[in-house]
Amino acid sequence: MLIRVKRGWELPEAAVTPEAAYLDRRRFIGGAARTIAGAGALAAGLVGPGAARAETESYAPEDDPTADLYPVARNDTYTVERPLSDYRTVATYNNFYEFGSHKQIWRAARSLPIRPWTVTFDGLVEEERSVDIDTLIRTMPLEERVYRLRCVEAWAMTVPWSGFAMKALVDYARPLGSARYIRLETFQETFADAPGFRQFWYPWPYIEGLTIEEATNDLAFMVTGLYGQPVPQQNGAPLRIALPWKYGFKSAKSIVRITFTEERPVSFWEEIQGSEYGFWANVNPEVPHPRWSQATERLIGEDREVPTRLFNGYGEFVADLYEGMEGERLFM
Repeated sequence: MLIRVKRGWELPEAAVTPEAAYLDRRRFIGGAARTIAGAGALAAGLVGPGAARAETESYAPEDDPTADLYPVARNDTYTVERPLSDYRTVATYNNFYEFGSHKQIWRAARSLPIRPWTVTFDGLVEEERSVDIDTLIRTMPLEERVYRLRCVEAWAMTVPWSGFAMKALVDYARPLGSARYIRLETFQETFADAPGFRQFWYPWPYIEGLTIEEATNDLAFMVTGLYGQPVPQQNGAPLRIALPWKYGFKSAKSIVRITFTEERPVSFWEEIQGSEYGFWANVNPEVPHPRWSQATERLIGEDREVPTRLFNGYGEFVADLYEGMEGERLFM
């Protein structure tokens, strides 16, 4: 008899959004995003005033040309043991320094115009080119993945992202064999009026980077949707990255340029304070931030703390990427 032992990240059936509610496409297209928000809240066990308000609200960008593509099928390889954070919480508790340094920037971020939008591929590629975001999204194999999100500030969520494997994006870009790193650049050139850009002491635009090996790892994910709808501006529309084994500041939002290079990029926070925010930023409870512990994390919307896990619980997917790198500051 075959006995199947669940792995630590698998999601109990009771915590999954009900299939009937999730797959009713007409409710998504007809504007009933509130149903999905409510289903997420119920799945998370967060029925209350905040969740009730979420049932009457949608945070998806209006008139998104790719709305017909959602919802997409869930890839159950990437489910987790925690209940989903509710839609309203994920959509309204954000870091996005281009729009301010507080957590309630979501209204300001919705001013970001996301059409037209192009993504440029340059550097060490067979051919430098720019592609319209809708063309790119419709070219890629979309799926949903439920990931834990761990912020360097020691808070966490559980998020159902829609999008595609970053490996598919790398294949699309056709990098040269000499490319060792990928540099991600966000939108300053296309919307210079974002209020955060007036804070001249920051090294705009927001830059992040990772190795080719990290980018082509199974976990690395390009996000285009959230809770079965196009991703809202405050969550990184129209294209962001999700790297769930790293602290959240590595997951750059609203990307406009992807550059393949031989040199390791210096990221936004690394340039600001390299002693606190390094290139790798892998989650580790044993390595504190210089100003606070990383041993536990606060679950936003649940008012409780849980122990932090090495690589945010994804070690079986990514630990081999860092073998033999003991001299690197891998965790901050």
